[in-house]
Amino acid sequence: MDTEFKDRFSMGDYLRFIIPSIIGILLFMFPFKHEGETTIAVALFASLLSDLIKDQIPLIVTIIISITAIGSIIYRVFKPSFLKENKTLKCIFNVNTFWLITRVVGMIFAIMVFFDIGPEWVISEDIGGLILYDLLITLFTIFLFAGFLLPFLTDFGLLEFVGTLVTKFMRPVFLLPGRSSIDCIASWVGDGTIGVTLTNKQYEEGYYTQREASVVATTFSAVSITFSLVVLSQVGLGHLFGHYYLTIIIIGIVAGIIVPRIPPLSRKPDSYYGGAQKKSTEEIPEGYTSVSWGTNLALIKARDSGDVKQFIKNGMATVLDMWLGVMPVIMAFGTLALIIAEATPIFQWLGMPFIPLLKLFRIPYAVEASQTMIIGFADMFLPSVIGSNIPSDLTRFVIAGVSVSQLIYLSEVGAVILGSKIPVSLGEMFIIFIERTLIALPIMAISGHILF
Repeated sequence: MDTEFKDRFSMGDYLRFIIPSIIGILLFMFPFKHEGETTIAVALFASLLSDLIKDQIPLIVTIIISITAIGSIIYRVFKPSFLKENKTLKCIFNVNTFWLITRVVGMIFAIMVFFDIGPEWVISEDIGGLILYDLLITLFTIFLFAGFLLPFLTDFGLLEFVGTLVTKFMRPVFLLPGRSSIDCIASWVGDGTIGVTLTNKQYEEGYYTQREASVVATTFSAVSITFSLVVLSQVGLGHLFGHYYLTIIIIGIVAGIIVPRIPPLSRKPDSYYGGAQKKSTEEIPEGYTSVSWGTNLALIKARDSGDVKQFIKNGMATVLDMWLGVMPVIMAFGTLALIIAEATPIFQWLGMPFIPLLKLFRIPYAVEASQTMIIGFADMFLPSVIGSNIPSDLTRFVIAGVSVSQLIYLSEVGAVILGSKIPVSLGEMFIIFIERTLIALPIMAISGHILF
């Protein structure tokens, strides 16, 4: 078999696979300490650029969101040839009525917040200001670096190699192809939005079915390790991080096994985006081992990958798609969700059914804790803020763990999913959010009772 590889592939093919793949792993999957905080290279680059131009980013983001809304209106009304004949621009601006309205709402919110005009319940630093001046500043730079650097993970054979090795585990356990393991790891050690971006790219290129893309985006786009520590520290229990994060990993595995097997994810069709199915690489031909077949596929992928010009062109298309397509959705849905959370009692009402469940698991201050069970759908950090004043360590521990394990929150990951091509609706996301909550709550309660 080694002789066959040497005959078919040159040393350049091996280097074309190995070097970019190592770069991709170092950029997206290798956590390290920087100024006392755990991070990954892409997130660090994004943070450094964000700090450098943070005063200019809100204006840039407001302009981008406005261009998206105005461009969508122009396409809908006039259908100019320069938009119709450009595949990338047509894909960005040709949207249905719902998304057109969403983009216009996002533009209105962005302009109101940036120019500080309008009611306080829209423009305050805890609502619209949080989205524009905090979240979107970070996502602007993350999308920039992720868009250009993701090909190191996706285009040079790493997914083919690793996917072949772990398919025998991923397929029966999580009902996913082996290549999804890279998405999962990138999300867990990095950031959920990076995982969604990677998943969306793989879905559009025909590597995932609708069901597989939906499962990866909603089940494995985890909160980063760093932010998990921030949440636990917010409730005053940072010293318990080891026990806390081990529990979150257990919840993630259990939810990853259960949630894809029940509606709505189980009802997603195994059809491909635009019919662009890539040839399956999961079956290993006779005469190959999983390692040799994975190496074979990786080298073919690396050899067939585009040149530098194509690399840059694809990166620019990905960045434009995320900036113009996703950021207006985040501005609209994130702001609306926070308005509902801060200005209405809706999430308190929705949390009331959790009171008997919390009492069943002997969680003190069940009434106070119940409102944190649902409000995380608006923003993942809100439960720990609301629950930080509850006197019980056990209750605060459970709140911090459940909020991190729910994964889908509209101020970030949920809005990114809605703005992507991944076929998960707002209603389906809420159902999955509830399913994950019901899985996380008893596990966190048991873990909390062991500690306290």
